[in-house]
Amino acid sequence: MRAAPRADAALPESPPMPLDLSFVRSQFPALAGEWAFMDNAGGSQVLRSVAERMSDYLLTSNVQTGASYAPSQLSLQRVSETRDAFALMMNCDRGEIIEGPNTTVLLRFLSEAMTSRLQPGDEIILTNVDHEANIGPWLKHEARGVVIKWWRCDPETFELDLEDLKALMSERTKLVCVTHASNILGTINPIPEIAEIAHAVGADLVVDAVAYAPHRAIDVKALGADYYVFSVYKVFGPHHAVMYGRRDKLEALDNIYHYFFDKSRVPHKLEPGNINYEAAWGSIGAVDYVEELGRREGASGGRPAIEAGFAAIAEQERIVTARLMDFLTSRNSVRVIGRRSTAIEDRVSTLSFTVGEESSKAVVEAVDAAKVGIRFGDFYARRIVEEHGLMRQDGVVRVSMIHYNTVEEVDRLIAALEPRL
Repeated sequence: MRAAPRADAALPESPPMPLDLSFVRSQFPALAGEWAFMDNAGGSQVLRSVAERMSDYLLTSNVQTGASYAPSQLSLQRVSETRDAFALMMNCDRGEIIEGPNTTVLLRFLSEAMTSRLQPGDEIILTNVDHEANIGPWLKHEARGVVIKWWRCDPETFELDLEDLKALMSERTKLVCVTHASNILGTINPIPEIAEIAHAVGADLVVDAVAYAPHRAIDVKALGADYYVFSVYKVFGPHHAVMYGRRDKLEALDNIYHYFFDKSRVPHKLEPGNINYEAAWGSIGAVDYVEELGRREGASGGRPAIEAGFAAIAEQERIVTARLMDFLTSRNSVRVIGRRSTAIEDRVSTLSFTVGEESSKAVVEAVDAAKVGIRFGDFYARRIVEEHGLMRQDGVVRVSMIHYNTVEEVDRLIAALEPRL
């Protein structure tokens, strides 16, 4: 059985006020056009403030950090502030923030940096519901004698059973790698319970949070993850990514940068070639935006505002998800892949489905004319799609919404889908 659903984010005792969607949508210039964007799990639209910050960095402080002259010191200060912003967002220390171009690369860096800690006979547990970013880097250790074990979901419900995980654990288990929310199923996995199971045998927990981070507040201390990674371009920002790692864990990792970086030089030993300065500075705009949403909910600022902002985001997403789910579950031809619950603690606003034996490609292309952007395929979570026979239909149809999507946009999508279902 799966664990009882729980909210990993701090949610208020009473429902938040409705989001001011006029304000929200005014912050994303692309939303002024004709298209309704519902492919947000592939990448959200970008805040005006993010683009302005990136432009400002490039035009006023685009020099290498680390020199004594004033423009270099300004550049260093700006890049450094990024760690403060994401430490606030994730509830950790700024020295526990690693940055890079995307989650796939950061997980490969992490895998490389764990080489000396993974010996022949050690075990890594992977799931078949994850994006390949949190699978492929770990499989490479198999050639060195590391044992890979698979935690597979139920073929009917697509749920990961905690009892199955417990049965896989042993004294040789070193890592458990799992997604916080599936980028196909939308399912929120019980990370605190998974962390407890992993830590009981001394294993570390690596969490891919790409499909979770745009939707809920993150508290890595409460979650218990040892490493937690997401891409900022899914969270209203530029192509940039952030990884939290527990400080003691980061210090124990191998240096993957130049030979003269010793192991204690965190975070830089894990950021070879330096990070993208303008993307880092621009990314702060995404954190500031969520904080502003929280202030509009009555929070004073800081961490309480981050939590209040994401609570308001979650409620708006619940509304649009319920609207679409009610329609999909009313159609006999539709198979929803994963949970049908639209409760905030159960899922994010990513829904996938198939239509009878019809090609998912054909369904999606029929929607294009309505200027609603959705998608079909495996979304780099190919193992779950292949293992459950979904490739013969060109994968699944995926609708991935975030808080700037409206009920009216969902109704446009429904009107476009209805003739095909």
